[in-house]
Amino acid sequence: MAMPLRSPPTLEARGARFLIVEARYYEDIAAMLLEGAKAAFARAGASFDLVGVPGALEIPLALAIALDHAAASKHPFDGAVALGCVIRGETHHFEIVANESARALMRISLARKLAFGNGVLTVDTAAQALSRADPRQGDKGGDAARAALSIHRLKLAIGAS
Repeated sequence: MAMPLRSPPTLEARGARFLIVEARYYEDIAAMLLEGAKAAFARAGASFDLVGVPGALEIPLALAIALDHAAASKHPFDGAVALGCVIRGETHHFEIVANESARALMRISLARKLAFGNGVLTVDTAAQALSRADPRQGDKGGDAARAALSIHRLKLAIGAS
Protein backbone atom coordinates (compact mmCIF):
# COMPACT_ATOMS: atom_id res chain seq x y z
CA MET A 1 0.00 0.00 0.00
CA ALA A 2 1.51 3.33 -1.05
CA MET A 3 1.57 6.23 1.36
CA PRO A 4 0.63 9.69 0.10
CA LEU A 5 3.64 11.90 -0.47
CA ARG A 6 1.88 15.18 0.12
CA SER A 7 -0.42 16.47 2.78
CA PRO A 8 -3.95 17.38 1.71
CA PRO A 9 -4.30 20.90 0.32
CA THR A 10 -6.73 22.02 3.01
CA LEU A 11 -5.67 23.05 6.48
CA GLU A 12 -9.08 22.34 7.98
CA ALA A 13 -8.76 20.76 11.41
CA ARG A 14 -12.23 20.81 12.93
CA GLY A 15 -12.12 19.31 16.39
CA ALA A 16 -8.32 19.35 16.63
CA ARG A 17 -6.75 20.83 19.76
CA PHE A 18 -3.42 22.61 19.73
CA LEU A 19 -1.17 24.11 22.35
CA ILE A 20 0.38 27.55 21.99
CA VAL A 21 3.35 28.31 24.24
CA GLU A 22 4.03 32.02 24.10
CA ALA A 23 7.07 33.88 25.44
CA ARG A 24 5.95 37.32 26.61
CA TYR A 25 9.38 39.01 26.93
CA TYR A 26 8.53 41.43 24.12
CA GLU A 27 4.82 42.03 24.82
CA ASP A 28 3.93 43.90 21.61
CA ILE A 29 5.65 41.36 19.37
CA ALA A 30 4.16 38.45 21.30
CA ALA A 31 0.67 39.93 20.92
CA MET A 32 1.04 40.15 17.14
CA LEU A 33 2.42 36.61 16.85
CA LEU A 34 -0.48 35.33 18.93
CA GLU A 35 -2.99 37.27 16.82
CA GLY A 36 -1.71 35.56 13.66
CA ALA A 37 -1.69 32.08 15.23
CA LYS A 38 -5.19 32.49 16.64
CA ALA A 39 -6.53 33.60 13.25
CA ALA A 40 -4.95 30.61 11.49
CA PHE A 41 -6.42 28.15 14.00
CA ALA A 42 -9.83 29.85 13.76
CA ARG A 43 -9.80 29.55 9.95
CA ALA A 44 -8.96 25.85 10.30
CA GLY A 45 -11.68 25.25 12.89
CA ALA A 46 -9.14 24.13 15.51
CA SER A 47 -9.13 25.03 19.18
CA PHE A 48 -6.10 25.85 21.27
CA ASP A 49 -4.91 26.23 24.83
CA LEU A 50 -2.45 28.99 25.67
CA VAL A 51 0.48 28.87 28.07
CA GLY A 52 2.54 31.99 28.72
CA VAL A 53 6.17 31.96 29.79
CA PRO A 54 8.68 34.77 30.45
CA GLY A 55 11.09 34.14 27.56
CA ALA A 56 12.23 31.85 24.75
CA LEU A 57 14.36 29.60 26.97
CA GLU A 58 11.30 28.68 29.02
CA ILE A 59 9.23 27.60 26.01
CA PRO A 60 10.61 24.03 25.63
CA LEU A 61 10.15 23.07 29.28
CA ALA A 62 6.64 24.54 29.40
CA LEU A 63 5.81 22.69 26.18
CA ALA A 64 7.03 19.36 27.58
CA ILE A 65 5.18 19.86 30.88
CA ALA A 66 1.91 20.77 29.15
CA LEU A 67 2.19 17.88 26.67
CA ASP A 68 2.85 15.40 29.49
CA HIS A 69 -0.06 16.73 31.54
CA ALA A 70 -2.46 16.59 28.61
CA ALA A 71 -1.41 13.02 27.75
CA ALA A 72 -1.71 11.89 31.38
CA SER A 73 -5.20 13.39 31.61
CA LYS A 74 -6.19 11.46 28.44
CA HIS A 75 -6.77 14.66 26.50
CA PRO A 76 -3.61 15.02 24.39
CA PHE A 77 -2.91 17.87 22.06
CA ASP A 78 -2.93 17.29 18.30
CA GLY A 79 -0.02 19.70 17.87
CA ALA A 80 1.72 22.73 19.26
CA VAL A 81 3.13 26.11 18.36
CA ALA A 82 5.93 28.08 20.00
CA LEU A 83 5.78 31.87 19.78
CA GLY A 84 8.35 34.36 20.94
CA CYS A 85 11.18 36.62 19.93
CA VAL A 86 14.91 36.88 20.48
CA ILE A 87 16.52 40.15 19.39
CA ARG A 88 20.28 40.38 18.96
CA GLY A 89 21.96 42.51 21.59
CA GLU A 90 25.54 43.43 22.31
CA THR A 91 26.49 40.14 23.96
CA HIS A 92 26.76 36.47 23.06
CA HIS A 93 23.50 35.79 24.94
CA PHE A 94 21.47 36.09 21.72
CA GLU A 95 23.16 33.02 20.20
CA ILE A 96 22.70 30.98 23.36
CA VAL A 97 19.00 31.76 23.69
CA ALA A 98 18.23 31.40 19.98
CA ASN A 99 20.21 28.20 19.48
CA GLU A 100 19.29 26.39 22.68
CA SER A 101 15.58 27.14 22.51
CA ALA A 102 15.43 26.03 18.86
CA ARG A 103 17.45 22.89 19.59
CA ALA A 104 15.22 21.91 22.51
CA LEU A 105 12.04 22.55 20.52
CA MET A 106 13.30 20.41 17.64
CA ARG A 107 14.21 17.59 20.03
CA ILE A 108 10.76 17.63 21.63
CA SER A 109 8.91 17.71 18.31
CA LEU A 110 10.99 14.88 16.82
CA ALA A 111 10.92 12.68 19.92
CA ARG A 112 7.14 13.00 20.21
CA LYS A 113 6.42 13.15 16.45
CA LEU A 114 4.55 16.32 17.27
CA ALA A 115 2.77 18.43 14.70
CA PHE A 116 4.74 21.53 15.53
CA GLY A 117 5.23 25.09 14.30
CA ASN A 118 8.15 27.20 15.45
CA GLY A 119 7.20 30.87 15.59
CA VAL A 120 10.13 32.06 17.68
CA LEU A 121 11.62 34.98 15.79
CA THR A 122 15.39 35.46 15.87
CA VAL A 123 16.18 38.90 14.50
CA ASP A 124 18.75 41.66 14.60
CA THR A 125 16.40 44.54 15.40
CA ALA A 126 13.04 45.31 16.94
CA ALA A 127 11.90 46.73 13.58
CA GLN A 128 12.60 43.38 11.91
CA ALA A 129 10.66 41.61 14.66
CA LEU A 130 7.66 43.91 14.32
CA SER A 131 7.43 43.51 10.54
CA ARG A 132 7.69 39.71 10.80
CA ALA A 133 5.23 39.42 13.69
CA ASP A 134 2.57 41.73 12.26
CA PRO A 135 -0.21 39.56 10.77
CA ARG A 136 -0.67 42.12 7.98
CA GLN A 137 3.00 41.88 6.96
CA GLY A 138 5.09 38.84 7.87
CA ASP A 139 2.48 36.87 9.88
CA LYS A 140 5.06 34.50 11.37
CA GLY A 141 2.62 33.53 14.14
CA GLY A 142 0.12 32.47 11.49
CA ASP A 143 2.88 30.68 9.57
CA ALA A 144 3.79 28.69 12.68
CA ALA A 145 0.17 27.66 13.22
CA ARG A 146 -0.20 26.70 9.55
CA ALA A 147 2.96 24.59 9.80
CA ALA A 148 1.54 22.69 12.78
CA LEU A 149 -1.79 22.29 10.99
CA SER A 150 -0.03 20.99 7.89
CA ILE A 151 1.89 18.33 9.82
CA HIS A 152 -1.29 17.40 11.70
CA ARG A 153 -3.08 16.87 8.38
CA LEU A 154 -0.14 14.83 7.08
CA LYS A 155 -0.29 12.59 10.14
CA LEU A 156 -4.00 12.06 9.57
CA ALA A 157 -3.48 11.34 5.87
CA ILE A 158 -0.90 8.61 6.50
CA GLY A 159 -2.55 7.22 9.60
CA ALA A 160 0.26 8.19 11.96
CA SER A 161 -0.44 8.60 15.66
